[in-house]
Amino acid sequence: MDSEPQSLELAVLIGRIARQEEAALVALHDAVLGRVHGLVRRIVRDERCAEEVTEDVFFQVWRQADRYDPARGRPLGWILTIARTRALDSLRRADPATPHPDPDLLRESWSGQPDEIVDLLGASREALHLHTAVKSLDPLPRQLLALAFFCGLTHEEIAVRSDLPLGTVKSQIRRALITLRDALSPHLQRSPAG
Repeated sequence: MDSEPQSLELAVLIGRIARQEEAALVALHDAVLGRVHGLVRRIVRDERCAEEVTEDVFFQVWRQADRYDPARGRPLGWILTIARTRALDSLRRADPATPHPDPDLLRESWSGQPDEIVDLLGASREALHLHTAVKSLDPLPRQLLALAFFCGLTHEEIAVRSDLPLGTVKSQIRRALITLRDALSPHLQRSPAG
């Protein structure tokens, strides 16, 4: 884990990177590459994408090393927060619509009954309302919700990874869920026909 001597070493390297010392970036890269790449790979679930995101993480460390504040957290936590954010950004940019290799096969296998079309349209409408409501959240609660519900992290794991107090994580997620409930309740109270 992140021992005290390692934290001190990493903080010194980040300070040297802030002074644009390339050798310090190489040393930091060697020291934390496995942790950064492992976290990114678990989030993006694609090796090539994980390699690109990991490269972006170290580029961001190079550009923003002067912003690291030891009073706000350990150096590894700061680096892993950058990695998590970059990985989640990568997932958001990814195109979820992957074309089917034989679209005509899909057309033949679907009966297309009128009830199925109504169900499909209703589900699409509900998904649109949910997407709009989530998009309206501030970035921090939106990311915390994503970590909890899409990555399956516990509140404690989120607090460690985001370098936030546990109480802040819990209250941000709770308020975000209340906001979503309030935004979605008019749509959930409608009858299926309306």
